[in-house]
Amino acid sequence: MSRIGIYGGSFNPPHTGHLLAAEELIRALKLDQLLIIPAADPPHKTIAAGSPGPEARLAMCRAAFSGIPKVEVSDLEIARAGKSYTVDTLTELKARTPHDELFLIMGTDMLLTFRLWREPEKIASLAALVVMRRSENAELWDQTGREASALQRDLHARIVTVKNACVPVSSTTVRRLIAFGAPDYLPGDVEALIRENGWYLTGAKLQGLPIERLREISLELHDEKRRAHVIGTAETARALAERWGADPDVAYRAGILHDITKALGGREQLHLCDQYDMMLTPFQRENPKLLHAKTGAVVAREIFGESEELAQALWWHTTGRARMTLLDKILYIADYMEPNRRFAGVEKLRALVWTDLDAAIYHGLDLSVSLLREQGRIIDPDSLEGWEYYRNRTERSEPL
Repeated sequence: MSRIGIYGGSFNPPHTGHLLAAEELIRALKLDQLLIIPAADPPHKTIAAGSPGPEARLAMCRAAFSGIPKVEVSDLEIARAGKSYTVDTLTELKARTPHDELFLIMGTDMLLTFRLWREPEKIASLAALVVMRRSENAELWDQTGREASALQRDLHARIVTVKNACVPVSSTTVRRLIAFGAPDYLPGDVEALIRENGWYLTGAKLQGLPIERLREISLELHDEKRRAHVIGTAETARALAERWGADPDVAYRAGILHDITKALGGREQLHLCDQYDMMLTPFQRENPKLLHAKTGAVVAREIFGESEELAQALWWHTTGRARMTLLDKILYIADYMEPNRRFAGVEKLRALVWTDLDAAIYHGLDLSVSLLREQGRIIDPDSLEGWEYYRNRTERSEPL
């Protein structure tokens, strides 16, 4: 009797986190074989728009896992028509080798939703459920433990936990880095396949896109929860440009791109900075979560071919600065006061911006500086300089 692990997923694309997990699972579970099974049409999620098809993901998996002993990449789900239901996969595997012991591998999030899967009781009868503990979040792990106990009681499930080292990255993040021209976490053979076939926007012409196409691609690269904010900022920027005499289309493009890299974590922000040889201040390196304005500016210029004026507006849109250009001001305020924003002082900002743009800039900077001081947080030097500059000018009521 052999011990067989089943590691499924969309693998869109497979990355170094998947490889590390595979190696650790083989060791921890003493597996004789680990099957990597890319899903053709996963029932629990939607494959991201513009992703390569099932056969392409299968080819990437074969390239990624080829050097790991005891691993086999299977086309079982891709060869089978329809949704890739786990219960069908396990039933087929069990029929092929009825005496082998099957281990179905999943993350904590999948165990917590296991009851919603098709025929969970049958799945539990066919394979042990292996839960990978990837986080030190004690509350999440306690919740997982309670659900595991309930599944053991209700479905007679066998639960195995594996506390594995992990690369804290998702395939979504990897896809974003590829699109931004700074691929990371990719096995070399997988990266070569991607470039050879132009997958994940590597073969797309992204410079000089019409507004609607720019909007479509940009929103796909944002977190879904931020898309309403991005649209609100772009539409507000367009309206402000019409009021104050800037180019409405340029302002809209700046708005739709302003948070283009915000979904990346601190490590990935620094990777982008290094990829593009960006000079950072000590403050910026110590606060990488604030870097999305800087990396977004570079991506807008280098990947999307936007103007230096637009890139600079993105660069300053979180901190502000002294002597902002008209487009700088429009994007800074649009981001601050777009219709989805809710905070004390935003209504005053929305009233000021149509009659006195510079007074609105000062009010926005003052709100930010005051809040950071109350919280005892370090303030970006550019914000402080801008706050002092616009405070002095506003108090003297001089034209800026």
